[in-house]
Amino acid sequence: MSSDRLIYLPLGGAGEIGMNCYVYGYGPEGRERLIVVDLGVTFPDMDTSPGVDLILPDIAWLQERKDRIDGIFITHAHEDHVGAVGHLWGRLEADIFARAFTANHARRKLEEHGRDPNVVEVVLPWPEQTKAGPFAVSFLPVSHSVPESSGLVIDTPVGRIVHTGDFKLDETPLVGEPFDPALWSEVAQDGVHALVCDSTNVFSPHPGRSEASVGPAIEKLVAGSTSMFVATTFASNIARVKTMAEAGKRAGRSVCLMGRAMRRMIEAGVEAGVLSDFPTTVPPEDAAQIPRENLMLIVTGSQGERRAASAQLSRGKYMGLTLKEGDLFLFSSKTIPGNEKGVARIINNFSEMGVDVIDDNAGIYHVSGHANRPDLERVHEIMKPRMVIPMHGEHRHLRTHAKLAREKGMGAALAPNGTMLDLTGAAPQVAEYVETGRVYYEGSVYVGALDGVVRDRIRMALNGHILVTAIIDEDGEPLGDPWVELMGLAETGTSNAPLVDVLEADLSQFINRAGRRTLADDDALEAEMKKVARQSASAEIGRKPEVTVVISRLSS
Repeated sequence: MSSDRLIYLPLGGAGEIGMNCYVYGYGPEGRERLIVVDLGVTFPDMDTSPGVDLILPDIAWLQERKDRIDGIFITHAHEDHVGAVGHLWGRLEADIFARAFTANHARRKLEEHGRDPNVVEVVLPWPEQTKAGPFAVSFLPVSHSVPESSGLVIDTPVGRIVHTGDFKLDETPLVGEPFDPALWSEVAQDGVHALVCDSTNVFSPHPGRSEASVGPAIEKLVAGSTSMFVATTFASNIARVKTMAEAGKRAGRSVCLMGRAMRRMIEAGVEAGVLSDFPTTVPPEDAAQIPRENLMLIVTGSQGERRAASAQLSRGKYMGLTLKEGDLFLFSSKTIPGNEKGVARIINNFSEMGVDVIDDNAGIYHVSGHANRPDLERVHEIMKPRMVIPMHGEHRHLRTHAKLAREKGMGAALAPNGTMLDLTGAAPQVAEYVETGRVYYEGSVYVGALDGVVRDRIRMALNGHILVTAIIDEDGEPLGDPWVELMGLAETGTSNAPLVDVLEADLSQFINRAGRRTLADDDALEAEMKKVARQSASAEIGRKPEVTVVISRLSS
């Protein structure tokens, strides 16, 4: 009897939406050969990660086993699946496999970090297979909101795994490949051991709509506008960008793409051969010369990103253009949970300008790129897997998807990040738990989530900061009084005296009464001075700030 086992381990993307990174392994316990599926990022917010540029999965577990990695497979070109390739590849150094459009983005990200782009190999879709150790992997075309999205058909000694990636059931996606039920049935005909499946829209009760369904509504809206028309969507959704550009052209408008990501995605689509007949556009520097009623801007920033074109237009002028009363701004996108504040800020800024804003709360101008509940049930029925492993969703999504599978008689397991499953037998079993987390990228450095840097930053932001400086002379006595500098605190407290004066008086009183033993011990003196400063601040302003104490000693 073989002692080899088949394992599945999510390091990101299970129990959250974003930062996707999944591991499959086969072999003797502790010596499995491994493949990696996706290396994605998630984005920070000011509440939980101020000052952070990107958030990456913690791949320490993988790095310790890099000699056993037989390949990295990237399912599609969204940032939460490919965005960490440049940051993390140097720690893994395994060949990367992707289809042409996705490979274009993976190579660019490697080049941006000084890596060799030739480690990315372009592969053809099913039925072509890539051999990777004990695995044979094929890219299964799926419809999604970015071209050449793919699930993975992973053949293992135990049986076939279908890893769906992000997908929807769209038979008219406009750009990219349509959902082909016959193809999915062909994949399933020899039996599917495990379906590792997108769970994002498990709570949506109605079948998903096609990308083709939004075109007429957008065209009608553009045609009815009498001033400047501006629209935003996900830059990667080049089918939607093309739909909007065509609507602008049919309305007799000049179309301008604004935002580097938007232009880059269109260029990549043309280069990869997945986008054709895109309407002619005008460069941003020429747009200001075109009459407002004849101009349509398609801009980045559908999620409220502060540096994107949408946000900059909402704050005033951007590239010589200013929105005015009577202009119309369309969000042809869904706001990702966590981005509501940034989007609302932009909408309110435009409202103050007199700009009319239309979002997609009514579901008219946007369709999701993920399968809804009836679509998931349809895939379960086509695939008839022995077991379903929900992924790509918050914990509540995974739990509900697992329950849905069990109700249909399939095995299922709830496996959030760090949960290693043994898929060898007829039912999934938890094999062990692996420590997972996230790494913050800011500026040019990587900071561990447990290093305390971001936590200290949040505490200072919430509580303010006091810097206390004291000098001790060569005899071990205070030289003068301590002095205080404040940051992020009210200048005057309940006594109506300057807070600095109150703090300095209380600290001076303490240090001049302190015993020689305390004065001789830097740690003890620092702890006591922090305590005095926080107590005094609490009495004056009702807040206990973060305190830094600097003690300088003069030598004889």
